[in-house]
Amino acid sequence: MHRVVITGVGLVTPSGVGTEASWGSVVAGRSAIGPITLFDASALSSRIAGEVPGFDPTSFLEKKKLKEMARFTQLAVLATRMAFEDAGLTLDDDDREHAGCFIGVGLGGLEVIEAQARIALERGPDRMSPYFVPATIANLAAGQVSMEWGLHGPSYSTSSACSSSAHAIGEAFEWIRRGRTDVMIAGGTEATVSMLAVGGFCAMRALSRRNDDPTRASRPFDRGRDGFVIGEGAGTLVLESLERARRRGARILAEVTGYGATSDAYHLTQPAPEGAGAQRAMQRALADARLPAEAVDYINAHGTSTPQGDIQESRAIAHVFGEHALGKRLWVSSTKSMTGHLLGGAGAVETAFAALAIARGVVPPTINLDDPDPECPLDYVPHVARERTVHHAMSNSFGFGGTNVSLLLSRVA
Repeated sequence: MHRVVITGVGLVTPSGVGTEASWGSVVAGRSAIGPITLFDASALSSRIAGEVPGFDPTSFLEKKKLKEMARFTQLAVLATRMAFEDAGLTLDDDDREHAGCFIGVGLGGLEVIEAQARIALERGPDRMSPYFVPATIANLAAGQVSMEWGLHGPSYSTSSACSSSAHAIGEAFEWIRRGRTDVMIAGGTEATVSMLAVGGFCAMRALSRRNDDPTRASRPFDRGRDGFVIGEGAGTLVLESLERARRRGARILAEVTGYGATSDAYHLTQPAPEGAGAQRAMQRALADARLPAEAVDYINAHGTSTPQGDIQESRAIAHVFGEHALGKRLWVSSTKSMTGHLLGGAGAVETAFAALAIARGVVPPTINLDDPDPECPLDYVPHVARERTVHHAMSNSFGFGGTNVSLLLSRVA
């Protein structure tokens, strides 16, 4: 079995275009939530989102490529370019035979579906774009990345709601550690600040309605939380075998040491009581890494700011980590308090934040935690980032249908 490390990160998020911009913003505790500008949301009960600021695909994509890609794929390609640069990664022909790409996507190109449906209904189906299908299907984020860099190893999309990109990273980890690939580009992307997605979540009453106070709307673990805030963005990680990374003199951010995946098998949208499935995912990640619970210093929580989700995750963490968590030696934070919830892209972005916490010795905060919910009794690093040597960090991602992923990252001495 091969050890697997993270050598590069690319982030395009509501907190900024670029890893340093995104990381700097979340460490500073700045909310990236504001009124929706990507479409007319005036008729909706929730009119706020985390949109990528100043995103301009024409600055890095040719006109023909723009036609081929929905926004979620554009975000993924830009994040991947940044990840390659961050890793200092170059690949020769032999490398490309042993390199692959997994990009998690939850919903795909909804804005293209909306636009093409209007064209079909108003002008007729013969006026639809020939790029409609390849632009919208989820696997084309991984497909376009693979084509741009000539990656001849495995290429596919993991689609498991809000766990999609965490699954992508976990599966990439498995491919490398079993010796089937040497390099994997792994991450996730989502661009669903659109009428269909926001309207659908409004119909479920899942979104915050703090329209007049958007920067304070996402408030995980706070008594006043009233739902999540939707966001868009992409995160890409470069994963390599430790031997390869050391051989080329790469800078190593963190090692992937554990991967746990489970299913609640309980409810369409609600987590299992006591976060039972989340408990099992965390326990399996710890067992995979052969680590005791008390060794973990930090958890980047799923922490969506939903009434039941935050309680059940808190209970799951308390059950798995016991006095280590309840005694507040384990730090937990939700960066969704600043970025909003990136759905299929969330797990990759948050795993990247966990890796950066290890590499830089800083734990990002949970903002807007003004009135902690007594049913959420852990140390959520309220308001202000903290410095700490992080030896081991966990990232949790849970999704509709009861899908759960926990990834464990470790410092490489």
